[in-house]
Amino acid sequence: MRVLVVFSHPCQESYNAAICKAVVETLEESGHEVRLTDLYAREFDPVMSAQERRSYHTPQLNTVPIADDLADIKWCEALVFVYPTWWFSQPAMLKGWLERVWVPYETFEMPTETEPMRPKMHNISRIAIVTTCGASWWISKLIGEPGRKIILRGIKFLAKPGCKTLFLAHYKMDTSTQSSRERYLAKVRSRIAAFTGK
Repeated sequence: MRVLVVFSHPCQESYNAAICKAVVETLEESGHEVRLTDLYAREFDPVMSAQERRSYHTPQLNTVPIADDLADIKWCEALVFVYPTWWFSQPAMLKGWLERVWVPYETFEMPTETEPMRPKMHNISRIAIVTTCGASWWISKLIGEPGRKIILRGIKFLAKPGCKTLFLAHYKMDTSTQSSRERYLAKVRSRIAAFTGK
């Protein structure tokens, strides 16, 4: 399976970086073809410029600034997002990547007066999120987990019908222990291997 791993954390020594390493290693050990895009390391610009916004609804022209990233999401059969949940959602870097890369006419057809928006990313049949949350499970649920919904409802809508999803979170990260972090890494390896092996 062709798997694109999208990683978003500014610190290479972070626990999230260790999670990303575990994800990539697990996928490669399972025989998958993996591409990793490390948004901070490559200094991806999450800010949509005024000119880019003006061209957003113009087919072909809207792909020019993000051609390589667009090629990656069209190449993959599975997407794995690895990021910390900050303020119950994605880091601004990742949110900017979603806003800039998932452009109309390439990832979805724009709605008309007679037709609804139609997804075009039928190459993607699996989407996973592997994240850390400072808040507890119940606080996250109380707030509504907007970050989870953006990807596992919004992005999933653009994927293949019946797209399988996986959500893994280490809650209460601010009071985590060495033991809890090691257990989570083991869980990530096990669940990612099973999720992409079906």
